[in-house]
Parts: sequence; C-alpha cells; structure tokens
Amino acid sequence: MPLGEEEMYKFGRFVLNPVERVLSCDGTSVPLTPKAFDTLICLVRNQGHMVTKDELLRQVWPDTFVEEINLAVNISTIRKALGESPQECRFIATVPGHGYRFVAAVHNLPSHNGNAKRSDIAEDSTTIGVNGNPSTSRPGDTAVVAPIKQNSLSLAILVACALLVVVSVGYFWSRERETKASMPVEASIAVLPFTDLSPNQDQQYFTDGLAEELITDLAQAPGLRVVARSSAFEFRGNEDLRSVGHKLGVSNILEGSVRKERDRFRISVELINTENGFQIWSQTYDRRISDIFDVQDEIAAAVSGALEMRLLGANRSSVPATARRTNPEAYQAYLQGRYFEGRGESKEDLENALTFANQAITLDARYAPAWVLRSLTYNLMAGFGLIENSEGMRKAREDARHAIALDASLASAYLALGYIQFSYDWDWSGAETSGKKAAELEPGSADVLRYQSSLDEALGRLPKAIEGQKKAILIDPLLPRSYTSLGAQLYEFERYEEARTALHKALELNPQKEHDHAIQGEVLLAEGRPEQALTEIKQEPSKFWRHLNEALVYQALNRQVDSDKALNAVIATDQNGAAFEIAEVYAYRGESDKAIAWLDRAYRQRDGGLTLMKVDPLLKRLRRDPRYFDLLTKMHFPM
Repeated sequence: MPLGEEEMYKFGRFVLNPVERVLSCDGTSVPLTPKAFDTLICLVRNQGHMVTKDELLRQVWPDTFVEEINLAVNISTIRKALGESPQECRFIATVPGHGYRFVAAVHNLPSHNGNAKRSDIAEDSTTIGVNGNPSTSRPGDTAVVAPIKQNSLSLAILVACALLVVVSVGYFWSRERETKASMPVEASIAVLPFTDLSPNQDQQYFTDGLAEELITDLAQAPGLRVVARSSAFEFRGNEDLRSVGHKLGVSNILEGSVRKERDRFRISVELINTENGFQIWSQTYDRRISDIFDVQDEIAAAVSGALEMRLLGANRSSVPATARRTNPEAYQAYLQGRYFEGRGESKEDLENALTFANQAITLDARYAPAWVLRSLTYNLMAGFGLIENSEGMRKAREDARHAIALDASLASAYLALGYIQFSYDWDWSGAETSGKKAAELEPGSADVLRYQSSLDEALGRLPKAIEGQKKAILIDPLLPRSYTSLGAQLYEFERYEEARTALHKALELNPQKEHDHAIQGEVLLAEGRPEQALTEIKQEPSKFWRHLNEALVYQALNRQVDSDKALNAVIATDQNGAAFEIAEVYAYRGESDKAIAWLDRAYRQRDGGLTLMKVDPLLKRLRRDPRYFDLLTKMHFPM
C-alpha cells in the first residue's frame, strides 16, 4: 500500500511526519538518523503492540544482515531524541529478550480535508544503511492506530508496566546464569589513534585530536572504563586487536581512519569486541569540516548506545553531547597546538604550541579549551626555564581562570588551575577545590586521578595517594611515569619491595627512562644496602640524577671525598634549578644548616620539589628542627 500523503502522528509534544521524514517537538525539528527514523515509524504505527526484534530488523534492514546491536543503537538514539531514559517507559518500553512497545498515546492528525488517514510505509523507500550505503526499506503491514482516551491509556500503561516487571523478573531469573557467563566483568574500551589516509599524510594532529576528543567524551559515561590517551596511543600499527585488548585490559576497541581534503573529511570507525575479534558496530561519515563536532557527538552516542545493552545495562546514563563548539579554523589551530604541547620534546614544540594556542584564541576568544591549552603551555615553558617563572605562572593562572569563566564544565581547566595552586601558589585549599570539581566532571579520567594522587602525596596522605595512583594505572596501564610515581610513593611509605616492583615496571615499559634507577638506589639505601644501591645508580642514564644519588651512596659508604665531588658537580651545573635536591643531600648527610639554607633558596625560587616537604625520606633528620616547621608554615601546609 503506498504511503498516505496526509499520514502524521502526534504523541506528547512531538509530531511525526513520515511523508516529509520530519520529527518535531513544539515546532522545532528533532534530528534523527535515517534508520532511527524508520525504527520510530514502525513503533509508532504499532502503538500499544509489541514489535519483535526480528520484525524490526526485517523492516528497517530488509535483505541485509545486521547484528541486533544496531537495533539497540537505534532505540537508544530515539530515546535520546525523545528525552527519556530506558527506565522511564514514557514512550518506548523494552520487553526483555523479545522486542519493544511504543506506549505513549498516539493521535492521527487530521488531513487537510478533515479526515484522518492511515497507511503503511512505502515499499520501496530508499534510506541510508548502517555503513552509509543505500538500502531499500519495506516495512510490513502494521496495526491501525486509533485515538485513545487518556484515562484508559493510563490504566493500560500501568497494567503493561506491571506485566513488564513480572516478565522481566522471570526472564532475568531464568537467564541469570547465562548472563553472568557471557558478560565481561566490566565495561571497558580503548580508543586507538585513527589512521591518517589523507593524500599528503599530514593530518596526524587532526586524527589524534579526534581520537582524544572521543576518549574525553566516552570517559564521561558512568560505569565505562576508558583507557587514557597515553596508553591507547602506544598502538599505531596493525597489531592484532585481541592482543591489544589483552595488553590494555579492555573488552572493546574503537578504531578508525580519517581522510581529509580541503574542507571535507571522511571518518570510518568500527567498534570491535576484543574477546572474539568480531565487529559490534561500524559507520562512515562524509561531512564538511564545519560538522566535526556533530560527528564527534554522533560517534560517542553510537558507541555508548552499542555498549549500553551489552555492557552498561539499561539504567546507565549515556554520553552527554559536548557544548564546546567553535569554528573550523579555530578548532584546527587548537588541535595543532595540542599536538605540539602533548609532544613537548623541545623548545620548538612548546613555541609551536603557544603559537597555535594564540591563533585559536584569536579566531575564537570564547573557545575555552584553547585557553586551557595556552595555560598548560605557559606552565611547561616556565618549568623548562624558557620564560621567567613567576611571569609564566601568572599567565598560566589567568588563562586557566578565564577558561573556567567561559566554560565551568571543563575538567581540564580546573586541573590546569589546580596544578598551579598546589605546585606554585601552595594554596592547598584551592587545589583541593579544583581537584574535587574536576573529579565531579570527569570521574573516569586518569589525569584527574593522577592529580588527586599528587595532591594527597603532598599533604601527607600516602595511603590515599597510593590508592589513587593504582586507579590511574588501571585506566592508563602503559604510562611509565605512573609507575615511577607509584614507586616513589611506596618508598615514602616504607613499602620497599612494592616500590621496587613498580619501578621495575616503569623501566620495563621504557628501559631508557630517567630517574627510576636513582629512586631504586634510594630504596636500597633505606634498606641498608649501599653497595647494591651504588650498582643500581651506575645504571642511571641521567647525569644529574646519577651524581645526586652518588653523593648519597658515597656518604653511606663513608667515602666523603667522593660524596663531595658528586655533590659539587650538581651544584656547579644545576644550582639554579635544583636547590631542593641539593638540600636533600645535605639533610641526608646531617648538615642541617646547609640543608635549611638551600631549602630557603628553593622557597625563594618557588621550587616545585618543596611540595614533597612532608613526605620526603631524605629530609627525615630535619623534622625536629624548628626551622623545618617554620618553612612548612610559610608554605601554608596544614599541620
């Protein structure tokens, strides 16, 4: 039967026009993907009746085999468009294991000649398929929808919901054993760096930025563990995805490719189950660069929807759409700046990051992430001595605060401010407030967990700091510096064997990493094994850390001349940036006056090492000196 020209339905504040393929709410168009629109038509036309999953799959994807998860994605998309969660049951009710029922009151709108009409969806209407390909939709016959009185409908809904509860309990009771066996222990995903298929292979900043934005978006979904960028981006080759999943400890992987030419791009993405290597969902997007934010939201929502039924459960919240939009030119400048800031391997990298951050701000002064980027860049440049320290931190602080004023929902802005507050301002209360706010916004972020761990360490809350660092490692398991931080915290807490294990892991991930052999030497010294400590320290690749720790070990071995020689080498080359470390050596050697003098110098220089004053084992001999407590007071440490 051909599609009726006047077929229109009203339910709640929504009007569905199958002829024009428009869903509107109070006169405003509500966007839906073609397949989601077809699914909604099928459900609305069968109002009050259950439509099985097989029926929906046959009608929406005729002559095409697709997995059931594609239907779940459509249902999730429709629910979001209608503003309901799966448990609300205001529009769509799920019949567990069977199908879906449209339960809201549906009214046929009168035609232009005053008659209400009904008809089926056109047998040969063309839509866009699951992978972006045309497909012919031929829904079958459906039930006629008649106006229903509200009181009768309300009673019917109550009865239906009650029956659903009974059916659900029986269903889940009978399937409990099977469910426990088939479902993974937790919902987890890694977003791998997207492949650059652009003609000149010069869009890595764009492909990396897109993947990183998706990591940030997905990390906001409660109950979903998302591997951090630094670990996920270790896998840029063609390694078997099941192997990658095992190494990262995740059950799902999102990978993709980007081909960008002038103002257009094509993004192809697929969601893979790492346990069996099967594809769960895939899609291709051909758009203009101005649509990049919409595409990011669509991908995040589709992945969330695909995982919702399988992993997160029907009562979980989905990924919220981002409100941080800007023009394409500013966004590309921002992505280029973030690429250089994240690499941060040289003065040129940081200067490029600053240039692109300034360009993004010039193009859109209200784009908060660009201000965060510039804040982080100023912080790094000050830390590396590329700009004057106090001036760099002032600019970094102002930019972070401005980013928060522009967008109070941006967790990275609070982290940028928080690091300045506790490492430079010694504003411990402000740093805690910033950390709590960031944690509220992105509870699943490894960056947030590392920040909180560092703050807890500075304030002497070592058990909490260690626990936080371990949680960060679960999300970011391949980042060597996390194991270094954990090893240092365990050493400070006198859990020496565990500290060595963590430091060995850091070196296993990066055998050339600096500082880890030096910290292991300190652990061995604390255990009373100076000879083994000296052997360990000789393997330290950093000349600075090697000389510094040789001064400690030679002191323990009663080789005073060698200790002086090693310490003097540090003072000769690094006294302007290592006042705190020099004070550590004097404190360990029992030379309190010199130790306090160097600590005072570190205080004047705003040395970041001073944040470890309360927990540093090398300062143990100073802790009965009144001058030590005077310094803690000047730094506003809670006593």
